[in-house]
Amino acid sequence: MSKFNYNTETERLIIRPYIKEDFSNWLTQFNNRLPSQHKYDDGKIDMSICTEEWFGELVDNHQQMALDDKVYVFGIFRKEDNAHLGAMDFSTIMRDDFQWARFGYTIHNQFWRQGYGKEAVKAAIILAFNKLNFHRIEAHINLDNTPSIKLAESVGMQFECIRKGFIYEFDEWTDNLIYYINSK
Repeated sequence: MSKFNYNTETERLIIRPYIKEDFSNWLTQFNNRLPSQHKYDDGKIDMSICTEEWFGELVDNHQQMALDDKVYVFGIFRKEDNAHLGAMDFSTIMRDDFQWARFGYTIHNQFWRQGYGKEAVKAAIILAFNKLNFHRIEAHINLDNTPSIKLAESVGMQFECIRKGFIYEFDEWTDNLIYYINSK
């Protein structure tokens, strides 16, 4: 089985790579987003460039990045109605003797406070260790992104350090908290 075909399930969720047939569901949930709830929530986004053809190319790009062992992108879908809840990704930092990846996650704000983020992140970490063969997963979190910090801590990720001037965003180099978890 190809790496980009890995799926995992929880009681309420299916976590899997996107397929081209996800376009309508994916677009609907982006269009249903609520206004921004805080600094790190994009809220409603202009999706006018996101055509079915554009999405198909995005899926192809995700598949190629997975084949190249660079980035693994997964959609999060609710089992009961297949609603697209959000996404997560693992970016390979280094393989060899490290087996190390960066982890990102997002849930559409209309689905917040229902436990989907924690459920999805817990399952994705297991997938990263057992199927993608990573040993160390890091989340790079803005210092004041309290919801993301709480989510990382709730799934057993541990604070390691602050990396100064680590990521260029908001037109400046910003500091990030580093949370990590290692395979057992």
